[in-house]
Amino acid sequence: MARTTVIGACPHDCPDTCSILTTVEDGKAIAVRGNPDHPFTRGRLCVKVNNYEERVYSDKRVLYPLKRVGPKGTRQFQRVSWEEAVATIAARWTSVIAEHGAQAILPYSYLGTQGVINGLNVGDPLFNKLGATVLERTFCDSGSCTAYMMTIGHTPGVDPESFVHSKYIILWACNTLSTNSHHWPFIEQAKKAGAKLVVIDPVRTRTARLADWHIPIRPGTDAALALAMIHVIIKENLVDRDYIDKYTVGYDELAERASSYTPEFASQETGIPVDDILKLAREYATTPPAVVRIGVAVERHAGGGQTVRAIACLPGLIGAWKHVGGGLLQLPIWAFPVRWDVLMRPDLQPEKMRVLNSWRLGAALTGELGFDPPIKALFVYNANPMAMVTEQGKLEKGLEREDLFTVVSEHFLTDTAKYADIVLPATTQLEQKDIMFSWGHLYLSYNNQAIAPLGEAVSNTELFRRLARAMGITDPSFFRSDDEIIEASLDWSSPVLAGITLDDVKAKGYARLNMPAPADWAPHREGNFPTASGKCEFKSTIAGGGNFVVPLFRQGYNGDQDAAPVDPLPHYIPPNENPRTAPVLATRYPLSLISPKSHAFLNSNYGNLPAQTAQAGEEQAVLLNPDDAAQRGIVAGAPIRVFNDRGAFEAFATVSADVMPGVVVAPSGYWQRSNRRGATVHVLTPPAFADLGRAPTFSDILVQVSGA
Repeated sequence: MARTTVIGACPHDCPDTCSILTTVEDGKAIAVRGNPDHPFTRGRLCVKVNNYEERVYSDKRVLYPLKRVGPKGTRQFQRVSWEEAVATIAARWTSVIAEHGAQAILPYSYLGTQGVINGLNVGDPLFNKLGATVLERTFCDSGSCTAYMMTIGHTPGVDPESFVHSKYIILWACNTLSTNSHHWPFIEQAKKAGAKLVVIDPVRTRTARLADWHIPIRPGTDAALALAMIHVIIKENLVDRDYIDKYTVGYDELAERASSYTPEFASQETGIPVDDILKLAREYATTPPAVVRIGVAVERHAGGGQTVRAIACLPGLIGAWKHVGGGLLQLPIWAFPVRWDVLMRPDLQPEKMRVLNSWRLGAALTGELGFDPPIKALFVYNANPMAMVTEQGKLEKGLEREDLFTVVSEHFLTDTAKYADIVLPATTQLEQKDIMFSWGHLYLSYNNQAIAPLGEAVSNTELFRRLARAMGITDPSFFRSDDEIIEASLDWSSPVLAGITLDDVKAKGYARLNMPAPADWAPHREGNFPTASGKCEFKSTIAGGGNFVVPLFRQGYNGDQDAAPVDPLPHYIPPNENPRTAPVLATRYPLSLISPKSHAFLNSNYGNLPAQTAQAGEEQAVLLNPDDAAQRGIVAGAPIRVFNDRGAFEAFATVSADVMPGVVVAPSGYWQRSNRRGATVHVLTPPAFADLGRAPTFSDILVQVSGA
């Protein structure tokens, strides 16, 4: 038997972007494992992908084009040829454009795969060329990115590997062991060398259990804590005045702003004792190198953007950036010289485009947003909105419209795909090639194709080549091979790729960007922030332009931005829904609901596969504090109903003091049919946006829980 090992990379929307070794025997993948030579992966894969070959060969895979033959939502399909499927799509799109205009077509996608050529932007050139409605994709880190750029610019921040040199580590809204697990060994090494680890989270997560100090905090009140830390640091003169004078702007204004955010105020908002707030601020300011790692959850409430702004000011106040292992870690993606313009092709866009935020899909499809023309054709890829989007009743009603032509490219018949008119079979990562950036380390990765595509599955790149041809597009750039797209997708002349060739990355599977070693990495020791002033901006220069979404999240389009006024100084915006801000609502719905990422799922990926659902639990569980459970007569394992004015779902109770009183936790990622009565946790989520970057408010929800 012929056995080979193929070097690839994990495709998922995860900061770790692991290097994967696939064992192939006679053309079949028989096992995957982490690459032991990769400095970040270190030979280990997480529970999500350590049996990835089972996803590839699942008997539930969609392997051939399908056409709907029954009512929408009934999963009644029959196999058709690719020729028929593509011809049907082209004919319907041509008809829609002729009757309603191209804006009646809506692409819908996110990060079902994170590959540079098959991921977020793979369909953008086609839909920009057609003039379809622009999808504004702000599910994750959009508000954080807007706030981050307003404060310190698009810097990669602290090298995750430099954490070994840190002495005070704050993981803020970040459950590292479940969502960034390959970073943990670097944190653990720092702990063994004497670093103190602090976790700020409403829940005593897997990560918090291993921390030196877990600080429970009420959901959505993080900015109050950050501003109180600023207050204490300034009042007690724990600042680095030399660093402030040389490398920051707006200090006096920030000091005045923070003067009202006392520890007493923050304690009332956050539920954290005053003494703990004082202790945190003092320890953070006096234990260099100090570093903060923020998770994506920190933006998911009404004031999420200003929360990130306040946290991003902290390292500048104490001069943390002067030290290796000091500063802030958000997204190292900013280090990668990806040529986003080549991938998105904003040059093809008409002068005026219509924009829809992905969070409001249900409202758009039901006509609530008053779109003219209405959405008449929907094309979904790399996404499963029925499991992950709010207003699920509206979305279901919209997807059931007989006049809506829906196409879904997928691995499985998801909650969304069941409403499609045409379902197209997509390749998995083992069946395609790609090149990968990371938002959690500084290694460029290459995914070599390990096996031939199963059935008639095609990559996203090939899918859009076929659609472009069918739509009569002749521009040669639409028909580049995968190798040509990969070559064009990166700026190989960039200094961070000096000495690195594409052939090298293919052969080895990865290459560290040409940047200082982790032991020498202190990018802002002397300022050099990528902001308008070149400094850390406590008072933001670009805030004057108003609220915006980074064009990367909107197909490269920078028109029709929100542009609502933004305070140039960080401040506290309380949650829309909590017992203090909405006392009347709280009489009916007194509990704050959060829906963090599951340990075993990646968004809704794996919510239908046996190994992962066995790890996560076959059905949705909801974590309650013992006091909240007792008040409602709920015992562990009991069926429960979680509800508010927006909807309800049923689950099973888990009772533990790991969650603070007044908070309930329902990990996301379950599919509708995995939940009792067919709804997911996001049926309860409001359609409201956070303050910056039009981020969704996943963690700004009041609910009630009762026995089912």
